[in-house]
Amino acid sequence: MTLWNGRFSGKSDPDMFDLNASLSFDQRLSVQDVRGSQAWAKALEMAGVLTADERTQLEAGLNQIESEFRSQSFVFAPNDEDIHTAVERRLGEIIGPLAGKLHTGRSRNDQVATDFRLWLIDQLPYLTAALAELQAALIARAETDLLSPLPRGVGKSNGYIIMPGYTHLQRAQPILLSHWWLSHFWPLRRDLERLTALEMRLLVMPLGASALAGTPFPIDRNSLAESLGFDQPSPNSIDAVSDRDFAAEFLFIAALIGTHLSKLSENMVLFTSSEFGFFELDDAYATGSSIMPQKKNPDPFELARGKAGTLLGYLTGLLCTLKGLPSTYDKDLQEDKVPVFAAYDTLIALLPVISNALNTLTVYPQRMESAIDAGMLATDLADYLVENGIPFRDAHHLTGQVVKLSHEKGIPINELTLTDYQSIHQIFNVSVYEVFDPRGSIARRDAFGGTAPQAVKEQIKQAKDCLKE
Repeated sequence: MTLWNGRFSGKSDPDMFDLNASLSFDQRLSVQDVRGSQAWAKALEMAGVLTADERTQLEAGLNQIESEFRSQSFVFAPNDEDIHTAVERRLGEIIGPLAGKLHTGRSRNDQVATDFRLWLIDQLPYLTAALAELQAALIARAETDLLSPLPRGVGKSNGYIIMPGYTHLQRAQPILLSHWWLSHFWPLRRDLERLTALEMRLLVMPLGASALAGTPFPIDRNSLAESLGFDQPSPNSIDAVSDRDFAAEFLFIAALIGTHLSKLSENMVLFTSSEFGFFELDDAYATGSSIMPQKKNPDPFELARGKAGTLLGYLTGLLCTLKGLPSTYDKDLQEDKVPVFAAYDTLIALLPVISNALNTLTVYPQRMESAIDAGMLATDLADYLVENGIPFRDAHHLTGQVVKLSHEKGIPINELTLTDYQSIHQIFNVSVYEVFDPRGSIARRDAFGGTAPQAVKEQIKQAKDCLKE
């Protein structure tokens, strides 16, 4: 018996039943469905629809069902269409016909919307914790690589590991490795802020909207919302049953998290390759080849890069579903839960692996420092001219001529003679060669947010303070 078969004289086609049923995925809402039903029974008692004894019997049956779900001993029946059907069917088995009173004044439309919001509210702390764990790994890497002793022959007495910074995947300017690690911290910070904002919008309760027009019984929806942990009831019953903005917003955040992980991962794939050799993954977070014994593949980061596309697909799929719907509830909305569940599962599985892969990797400072050439200090050369009174646009042009001359002679710009420099402009003197110190270049960029050691130390402190929040 379905919850709606009174109007029908024939049975559903088995294939139609299977297509229509949602139990295969919405059973994940089991605990939330029971919680909503417990609160609804109390609201019906307060409204005078149930007696205190009836509410007590319903609550006892629902408590037993919740216990069965938590112990994984609940047995689903072949004709359970969805989680709501399953709970009501089992409640009838436990307490008898009284179970039929529980659905008074509500619909599966407002029921599932409430369950879904409750589920997301329950899961967000786990996702937040996983993101914070990755942020902590990035801070730890930044702190370690800022203060670690350098191998003999690398750098000077300080322990700052430096690396080439890239734009357009071309060598650009020298930076601190710690600064690079933290560049991946702040996008995750914004992701956490978006999750916090989403939670505020999740705390609006649809229950009591019924099918679309609102419940006809004197339900105190403010009290009901408070009992379920919501901030307020939905102000419009039509909007309440159709609103899946929260699902789309969650999928957008998940897709953006995936995008940020993909950006980090693309760099890690490159930097662990033999061509770069900046990092090496621990064996626990790499795989080999079935045919080439020498291979050590960065599979966690390749998977993260690939799953970013899948997460984006979940978002676009739901948006395409939503954009064609009229108001109130339509069965199309059954397509909302699978992508949300899948996106959540993807991130919960992925984030700890990425965190641990970062925590355990080996850094090769020599390879990074040897990848820095004098040409990467061309901007510093232009700044040198500015400091000597040349307008920057002219300084940029003169530096370009220096670079051009070095290419013509086939030597780095720091190996040009003073005569070469003065052939371009007489303002050059022997002090020009002091420009070609990558650590000096880094140290000069000490404005807030820059790559200088002191600025990065301040950034680490700021990142730690953000993580404490």
